[in-house]
Amino acid sequence: MILSFDEVGDLLDELAEEFPEEFYRDLNGGISLLPEAKEDPEGQAGDLYIMGEYCNDMMGKYINLYYGSFAALARQEGWTEEDWEDELYTTLSHEFTHHVEGLAGERGLEARDELEMEEYRREGRL
Repeated sequence: MILSFDEVGDLLDELAEEFPEEFYRDLNGGISLLPEAKEDPEGQAGDLYIMGEYCNDMMGKYINLYYGSFAALARQEGWTEEDWEDELYTTLSHEFTHHVEGLAGERGLEARDELEMEEYRREGRL
């Protein structure tokens, strides 16, 4: 099942409301759903997508989620609406963790992400 961009936006709005207000502290750019798919440059064509990113740059602190990346995996894996919800929630939680750790001066999730990429490089998959 492929949800439309607008359907995913509505679902994302609902999911975002479930997170505590404290998670939004200093997230001055908020959460954006962008239409494109973003393939990871380290992956093989179509096998590794960037679902979301926590950004901390001159524009501020914000979270981008990539609708096209979700849609590509939904096509490959035959997602249900529940799969969409689970993947969106998991990705948003992941990016919020980067944000909250950044506020605390921690980098645990960043280190874990790098270990997973090292395993991907070694084995050719996550």
